[in-house]
Amino acid sequence: MLLTKKSGAASAHPRSPFVHSLQRGLTSAIPTMDRRAFLRRSGLGVGVGIAAGSLTLVKKAKAADGKGPAVGEGRIEVKRTVCSHCSVGCAIDAVVENGVWVRQEPVFDSPINLGAHCAKGAAIREHGHGEFRLRYPMKLVDGKYVRIPWDQAYNEIVARLNEIRKASGPDAVYWIGSSKHNNEQAYLMRKFVSLYGSNNCDHQARICHSTTVAGVANTWGYGAMTNSYNDMQNSKAALYIGSNAAEAHPVSMLHMLHAKETGTKMIVVDPRFTRTAAKSDQYVRIRSGSDIPFLFGVLYHVFKNGWEDKKYLNDRVFGMDKVREDVMAKWTPDKVEEACGVPEAEVFKVAQTMAMNRPSTIVWCMGQTQHTIGNAMVRASCILQLALGNIGVSGGGANIFRGHDNVQGATDVGPNPDSLPGYYGIVEGSWRHFARVWGVDYDWIKGRFSNPGMMSKPGITVSRWIDGILEKNEMIDQDPNLKAVVFWGHAPNSQTRGLEMKKAMDKLDLLVVIDPYPSATAAMAAMPGKPEDQNPNRGVYLLPAATQFETSGSVTASNRSIQWREKVIEPLWESRSDHMIMYQLADKLGFGKELVKNYKMQKVKGMDEPVPEDILREINKSVWTIGYTGQSPERLKAHMKLMAHFDVKTLKAKASVKDPVTGYDIAGDYFGLPWPCFGNPELKHPGSPNLYDTTKHVMDGGGCFRANFGVEKDGVNLLAEDGSHSVGSDITTGYPEVDHVFVKKLGWWNELTPAEQALAEGKNWKTDPSGGLIRVVMKNHGVHPFGNAKARAVVWNFPDPIPQHREALYSTRPDLVAKYPSHDDKKAFWRLPTLYKTLQQQNIADKLHEKFPLILTSGRLVEYEGGGEETRANPWLAELQQEAYVEINPKTAAARNIRNGDRVWLKSPTGAQLNVQAMVTERVGPDTVWMPFHFSGRWQGADMLAYYPSGAAPVVRGEAVNTATTYGYDSVTMMQETKTTICNVEKVA
Repeated sequence: MLLTKKSGAASAHPRSPFVHSLQRGLTSAIPTMDRRAFLRRSGLGVGVGIAAGSLTLVKKAKAADGKGPAVGEGRIEVKRTVCSHCSVGCAIDAVVENGVWVRQEPVFDSPINLGAHCAKGAAIREHGHGEFRLRYPMKLVDGKYVRIPWDQAYNEIVARLNEIRKASGPDAVYWIGSSKHNNEQAYLMRKFVSLYGSNNCDHQARICHSTTVAGVANTWGYGAMTNSYNDMQNSKAALYIGSNAAEAHPVSMLHMLHAKETGTKMIVVDPRFTRTAAKSDQYVRIRSGSDIPFLFGVLYHVFKNGWEDKKYLNDRVFGMDKVREDVMAKWTPDKVEEACGVPEAEVFKVAQTMAMNRPSTIVWCMGQTQHTIGNAMVRASCILQLALGNIGVSGGGANIFRGHDNVQGATDVGPNPDSLPGYYGIVEGSWRHFARVWGVDYDWIKGRFSNPGMMSKPGITVSRWIDGILEKNEMIDQDPNLKAVVFWGHAPNSQTRGLEMKKAMDKLDLLVVIDPYPSATAAMAAMPGKPEDQNPNRGVYLLPAATQFETSGSVTASNRSIQWREKVIEPLWESRSDHMIMYQLADKLGFGKELVKNYKMQKVKGMDEPVPEDILREINKSVWTIGYTGQSPERLKAHMKLMAHFDVKTLKAKASVKDPVTGYDIAGDYFGLPWPCFGNPELKHPGSPNLYDTTKHVMDGGGCFRANFGVEKDGVNLLAEDGSHSVGSDITTGYPEVDHVFVKKLGWWNELTPAEQALAEGKNWKTDPSGGLIRVVMKNHGVHPFGNAKARAVVWNFPDPIPQHREALYSTRPDLVAKYPSHDDKKAFWRLPTLYKTLQQQNIADKLHEKFPLILTSGRLVEYEGGGEETRANPWLAELQQEAYVEINPKTAAARNIRNGDRVWLKSPTGAQLNVQAMVTERVGPDTVWMPFHFSGRWQGADMLAYYPSGAAPVVRGEAVNTATTYGYDSVTMMQETKTTICNVEKVA
């Protein structure tokens, strides 16, 4: 950790004595606070002893006249909420006195966090009332942000949007949603953009796990983590690849450490020796971007030694014979070592450990997803687990740790450019389904789009919005270039090609930032750019959103468990909740009534706001595909109160216990009703703790692989073999997904009520508004509504049906580029042309590998989260990590005369150069350097403090690694390539 005082820096905020202490010009190293001091100073109560179920306490005190509360005393409430940082889902009890959040406690009853917090969670109270928040609406005027009233901001923004829509159509506006929105807000935003008449929307998941979602969903049916953090305690071996859980998901490590106490073997595969690697039984260093050679090298030894689960493959997997042929021919040990740098003995040891210690699980994160072949890397991990028979097994699975606190939920029901909530495709049948749920005429929605064809055309991805502005118009598969961008809770420094992003921002007609913290967008927009890029008529507006602690709603953890957050405090200053802002903007844009037609409204600060519970009930009535239909607000609230009654390994309720308020009995439920939780709430499906588990009845969370790819391919049956089915199923072989014809043929139609029959006629299980089809097949017959099929080891609809290694576009190995070239260029891919082989070959011709000989990769720190604006504005966290830095190997540093702590320039092929501190360490190999990606606020050596709104700059500012990262996008999802690019590092003269 680089705990050095900043020298000669200006104070970030005049109100903060702490910031003064950080920036007083001292040069000596500062000590790290001990745990007790940190917890005390960050407002975490130690040993307060608040009962977990006591969610409201009243302090009895009288004033001197005996008629009311004494001054300074009054009502004390304990509000149960969930940490808003990573995706683990740690529960927090917030102690609120007279409306002020005064203290917090970790929830020891939570089966997820077991009373633990990381540094970020322990300091979460500061996020709710931090002094560096955006307090008022602001407008950029002559290079400075000035305060304006809400009505003025709305009127000017709406006027601009209307002008743009009239001149260029609705697709000229790009809406960037948030993985920090709760489920209700994420869903409402996709509805908002739909009613606006566009699919040009996206959010953070595109650039963290879209390759996971696509790769996993196309392998076995659902694009999500199959098991849970808790279930890892049942694993005999765990392979972490591209995951630094100890820093990115610290509390998740509790479950792994418990597992290690009982003998679980832990393997970590990463280009960098991380804190997670320090806990491993075997650490394997691979070259960044070479995951497929390594994984298929492991699979080579599995096949060679006959360790594959042959019965499992016969009964439940399609195409593994083709994969075997490919692996045995292409990935012999010598080829594996050449591509990824790992000797045969190490690869064999990994294979042996995973095979001899089953069930074994695999964990991956963005180290595997953020590549031009991320989709293929993900599928290679899936294929390894299928070969070992580890999917659908407790202690096995693909434990895919998501990043933000609700990136899973926002992906499930939020603003994706190619799907409606629940991954319903943007085809007419899906639109009609949601029009019916929303109570809005389908033809009216259709008329909101610029033309009917755009209604079914996937929008531009968030990874490429800059090209929607900068690309030649004739190369874009939509009529206009983008003219306006709305950043709604998204950090721009999390995206690549920072120099081009700045240029794109400058060319816009309208830029709107809606966030509790102004984010790097505000400073980038205000910072002067090149004169030729400036749009003199551009409007830039900042709107203060409330935090998740100033509203209520549900949030989905990485393991698919859903938790309900209580509102902790009222929105501070002039901030408003995101769903209030959505409603108010929609109202001024002319479709407010349609947006909130099904919701009750409540008064907050004297203004109407949609009731979150009603938005969730609408989700419950629409999102049948992935089972967001059983988690009613009442069921979720009961789970939050009764956390202590769920088992910490299985997540199942240990006994019959009733919520005293609603009378709801949690018996049989799994904590958080992890999706899919099928049917309506009355069916009382318990949730699905481990996906595809045939050892359980479907009404106990069991299941099969989804029949989502037809029933036959090349004459081969895609349905599960005879005898492969969930326990208690009346159908003991494979079967397709359920629809009205299926139920009628089996003679089960009369088990629906007449009312259900009327609604289910002509429908399948995904569009039946009654839920009757689901109820009959699951409860009465033990049959899964999405069918019983084989997982696909060969995904014929992807560019590489069997995963193939392809070198990064910017590679330091021209010899491997010749053997493993990239894809051919694509035209009109997600509305934009995308370069692959042309750019890769040009880079080799230009000998960039000689000018930039180091692989640049990036990752997370335990102290900060995401783009980092809110955590770097938290004084207690800011004190822990004050500098952006680059890790560089001692050999590499010595060759450049760089010593630990020196200032260095990190230069990339984009022309960017970052001024950061050097950390000389053997964590990285001689060919690699590493930077954390949470920093912003400095731009190629210059402090951007002057360009933030007054009083709203983060305490710690540093260079963003993505200012320097290069072009490169996944061939299926447009995931950006951040983990494998190139650079050089030089000592500052």
